[in-house]
Amino acid sequence: MEPKLRMQIKETVREILEESDMETTTEHQIRRLASNKLDLDLDKSEYKTYVRHVVNSFLEEQKAKQEDDEEETGKQGQEYDDEGNLVICRLSAKRKVTIQNFRGANLVSIREYYYDGGAERPTTKGISLNEEQWSTLRKNIPAIEKAVKDMQDRDI
Repeated sequence: MEPKLRMQIKETVREILEESDMETTTEHQIRRLASNKLDLDLDKSEYKTYVRHVVNSFLEEQKAKQEDDEEETGKQGQEYDDEGNLVICRLSAKRKVTIQNFRGANLVSIREYYYDGGAERPTTKGISLNEEQWSTLRKNIPAIEKAVKDMQDRDI
């Protein structure tokens, strides 16, 4: 296959891929659309193999790009409190869940905070769970949810 033709096929296939819904579009559909644009039968063996190569290269690039974007979003999306603890979520304006390391132990901390001189500081109101306690609580979440639902059903 001539280099000029290879370049035309590659550019046409990539253009179609850029505009296509990758969840529903098949390689055959890509080949058919490119065949129509180029007025060339891309179902022939030598062309078919090359189109498959172009499609696979495009998909690998898209996957790598998506992974890079997700990695960047994950790094940028993390919030840390004034003490350097990772904030998992804010439950309210004054309450949040953090992960902290206290004296070598990793803790899940759920507590209230107050502002002191512009800095957010933890109050004594809250709980810090070590890894074993957190694991026990996590295993029992379905039972807690059921009990809360039962209580709500009784109130109705």
